[in-house]
Amino acid sequence: MNRMLLAAAAVAAMTTVGHFLAGTRLYLLPMTESDFDPVARKVMHAVFHYISVFLVTSTVFLLLSAFGLLGQEGGRVLARFIAVNYALFAVVQMGLALRSGMDRALVRMFQWVFFLLIAMLAGLGA
Repeated sequence: MNRMLLAAAAVAAMTTVGHFLAGTRLYLLPMTESDFDPVARKVMHAVFHYISVFLVTSTVFLLLSAFGLLGQEGGRVLARFIAVNYALFAVVQMGLALRSGMDRALVRMFQWVFFLLIAMLAGLGA
């Protein structure tokens, strides 16, 4: 068992649960009920669920990799791929936050912390 990948999977699972619970309440519902272009609203709704799919599948594959169920090399390559994705998510989130002009933007747009932690753990586990 690869403890780093297991830790990455655990953080990814918590992030996924947060995405579905808090993300639905704080972001998805207000966005889908807002008054802006209906096509843009539906596209953003779809994007929320695209992220949902990635969060769920990456969590599952980190777990499979942690327990060696994908083979050593396959699990390593997949863990690196997942790590790179989450690292890039973190970079994009931090960049958007820092350029937003909002007060305490890095705190208010906090998801980057979890993305970076998953990236580091998955990268170390790979």
